[in-house]
Amino acid sequence: MERTDVLSPEQRRRCMSRNRGKDTGPEVALRVLCWSSGLRYRLDVKIIGKPDFVFIREKVAVFVDGCFWHGCPVHYNAPKTRSDFWEAKLRKNRLRDEMVTKELQDSGWLVLRYWEHDIKTATQREERAREIQAAIQTRRAEAI
Repeated sequence: MERTDVLSPEQRRRCMSRNRGKDTGPEVALRVLCWSSGLRYRLDVKIIGKPDFVFIREKVAVFVDGCFWHGCPVHYNAPKTRSDFWEAKLRKNRLRDEMVTKELQDSGWLVLRYWEHDIKTATQREERAREIQAAIQTRRAEAI
């Protein structure tokens, strides 16, 4: 049985336009934890792909990918309306993610990508922050 949208097209458009592309809840929560652990990152760094936060000296770029916008294999549910549009959009998003990751890696960057659902709980965020810290320490050791 196909479920119809309970919102009008204008209401749906307004809701979707308010989705944030940066400073999302999961992203900010992970950043706060990293900062409180003593990791000093930068935001809005002008490199390809616009990572959510970056450790410039160590060349580590961190992305927090939203389950809907990046087509998470675990949580993504395709919209029932305009399915051709959404399928094409998400395919382009995934291709862009792959291209950005490859280009950054080819330039010597370590790219860490986390799904939004991988940092939902405090325990998950702490685990991701430890992974980031380990990556930073490894990159610093390699530079010596």
